[in-house]
Amino acid sequence: MVDGRYNSAFKRNNIRTLRRALKMTQKEFIDYFLCKRDDKPLMSIATLSNLESKGGERVNEVVSSVCAKLQIDTMLFSLNPDEFMKEIEKYLAEHKENEELLRGIEKKGSISKLVNRLTMYFADEMLEGRLKRGDQIESDRELARKLGVGRSAVRESLKVLDVLGMIDIRLGQGTYISSRETNFFSIPLSWSLFLDGDQVDSILTVRSILEVKSAELAAQCEDQVKLDRLAEIYSRMEHTFANCDINKNAQAALKETLDEDIDFHTCIAECSGNQIILSMLRTIRNFLQRVSGTGMVEPNQISAVLVEHKKLFDAIMSKDSEAAAKAMQNHLNESSLRYDL
Repeated sequence: MVDGRYNSAFKRNNIRTLRRALKMTQKEFIDYFLCKRDDKPLMSIATLSNLESKGGERVNEVVSSVCAKLQIDTMLFSLNPDEFMKEIEKYLAEHKENEELLRGIEKKGSISKLVNRLTMYFADEMLEGRLKRGDQIESDRELARKLGVGRSAVRESLKVLDVLGMIDIRLGQGTYISSRETNFFSIPLSWSLFLDGDQVDSILTVRSILEVKSAELAAQCEDQVKLDRLAEIYSRMEHTFANCDINKNAQAALKETLDEDIDFHTCIAECSGNQIILSMLRTIRNFLQRVSGTGMVEPNQISAVLVEHKKLFDAIMSKDSEAAAKAMQNHLNESSLRYDL
């Protein structure tokens, strides 16, 4: 429908605009707006991701559910994104009493500040020599006392740092400064982006730059052990696809392919020889997995991914840096068309 300021083509973009304005992950959005009375979700994260990026028949279902929950006119979702955002901002300003809806926004804002304080605290402790990689940190009770905040807020903030790879939370043992990272201080360079849902596009841009450079450097790799591992991962992906019946076991195929895709990209970063690139890409990948689920939304996408991986793998093994960079850029461009956040 196109009628003056209204255009139904804007709906899919406005669904994502609303989700980001509310600072919700796709899972949180589904839990709040798209669940039946028995709390079973109306759709999967993959389906919502596909609707946000490509649209589809179920866009109207999402719009209807959201509007019923917020008690707003469905026509709002047909406004252009700028007008829609103004209407949503006005709605949020007028409904501050809706604690259930706004609690997540406020919580993420306060958690963001506390994560920043904890990051600086741990960095200072390491610079002063009181902490080093692998050391156990104070209990959440002690950290709450030192920072003058509640223990629950400290626990939530520590979970964020755990996701970013800065600390390890070991059930029943305590919390430790990560010993896996070569450089603890490389992660805070980008962590602040990850706490703000509005920065997803910026994160994807950074990832693209790092992935392309890692492929270029990997083509210059002289470490045969790393190259052999890359070849083993690639061979495993081919075997998985060749021996998988997509029609009978689609979800298992998607999961196995996703795991191998992560291993493949991580190994390329390892072959780059640049530990900062490796560290930041791991952090970005952790974040994207948390907010988007698998990323792939249709089983037939697996074959396309394998074709792109073959070109990338061949370029790296041929030590053609320019071709490797181009193959990675093409792979990322195609991936952005397959799914969106």
